[in-house]
Amino acid sequence: MPEPAAPNRAATAAKIAANPAAYKVCEGCDSIVGSGTSLCPNCHGYRFDPASERVVHQARILGSREQTSVTADDLN
Repeated sequence: MPEPAAPNRAATAAKIAANPAAYKVCEGCDSIVGSGTSLCPNCHGYRFDPASERVVHQARILGSREQTSVTADDLN
């Protein structure tokens, strides 16, 4: 059974779910990015799903588990 996510991930997910119009989901890696993003910083994908329902759903998934992807911050 996976361990609960860190509190900051859950808080960030709640913030995103409260304002889904400001975000969209990358169709390449399922990351949530700002609505003004044109290139995913994680996978360099350029296809996004801006539907509020999808953003809220993905935020709940990501907020309830540990981070599994490598981000640019991890490489520094």
